[in-house]
Amino acid sequence: MSYLFYEKTKDPFQTTSDLLSRADPFRTLDRNTVIILKPNLVVSKPSSSGATTDPRIAEAVIICLKNSGFKNISIQEGSWIGDDTKKAFKICGYADISRKYNVPLYDLKDDAVIEKEFNNFKIKICKSVYECGYLINLPLIKGHCQTKITCALKNLKGCIPDSEKKRFHSEGLHKPIACLNGILKQNLIIADGFITDPDFEEGGNPVQMGIVAISDDPVMMDSFAAYKLGYIPEEIQYLKLAEEYGFGKFYTEEKYFFKKPEGSAVMSDIAGKFKIHEKNACSNCYANLVSALNRLKNENEKIEKEIFIGQSYQNEIFDGIGIGKCCGGMSESIPGCPPEAEDIYVMLKNRR
Repeated sequence: MSYLFYEKTKDPFQTTSDLLSRADPFRTLDRNTVIILKPNLVVSKPSSSGATTDPRIAEAVIICLKNSGFKNISIQEGSWIGDDTKKAFKICGYADISRKYNVPLYDLKDDAVIEKEFNNFKIKICKSVYECGYLINLPLIKGHCQTKITCALKNLKGCIPDSEKKRFHSEGLHKPIACLNGILKQNLIIADGFITDPDFEEGGNPVQMGIVAISDDPVMMDSFAAYKLGYIPEEIQYLKLAEEYGFGKFYTEEKYFFKKPEGSAVMSDIAGKFKIHEKNACSNCYANLVSALNRLKNENEKIEKEIFIGQSYQNEIFDGIGIGKCCGGMSESIPGCPPEAEDIYVMLKNRR
């Protein structure tokens, strides 16, 4: 029987410890099991930004495991394309935890890769995560500019190489995310809803939701997260697919706990002021464009030309501004894979 418990909190460390005591998920687990903790460190920003998992949650899990006699524990992650996982470990507080508790950190960008298949969809995944005995997923409950939300199911995208991250976007994200969860099994999920950005995966608009949740069911956790962010779970395509594939059940006890504050809808606000054409853009590239355009919007700058971004525009030629390597064929373009937000901002601001 699947479970989901959550508590409102001002202390994510203590609340995580309390939820672990309540769920008691390790009671029958062999003490020699290889255990991996997988946080969301998609970008090198502290958890106060609303972008990454609070390190106090990971610390509480490690203490619980060590007090229970487990020794083979590591923290593993692969940040998004264009960012540095090792830098994220340091900035997000995980390097300190590693030293304090003698728990190694592994950058999955350096890991060996194997290919597996689910539902006739082949995916290259990081070997160490696939072969571990027990995967503890530590996602952040937050918004996403392309999929509306990101939590347990999508957090496993950090367990694939960068080349596959790009391909996931070219395939539309939703089916690949669902199929990935048919290959990698997450045994336990502890979701950080303490400080989150309800609209944007890169953070920058942090809101203190003040929640920590625990579950053994990724579909239940993500549907819970959807409700907390003000969405109906069926609106999230990859979540609906995961439920149809039999990976879990929807959470149904509560609805619409959280409403996004007025003016937090970054994407809809920017889309109304700039002419953006997006097809299968990688998250980092798209997020950098959004960051640059948000700065320009706040400065009352106007861009009359159409803006193109995404892998589907490779080899296309239009009279417009292309963002990144994939859109280099446009009449104007900003190079990079991905281009930095500052470079996009400077080019757009200074173009005449």
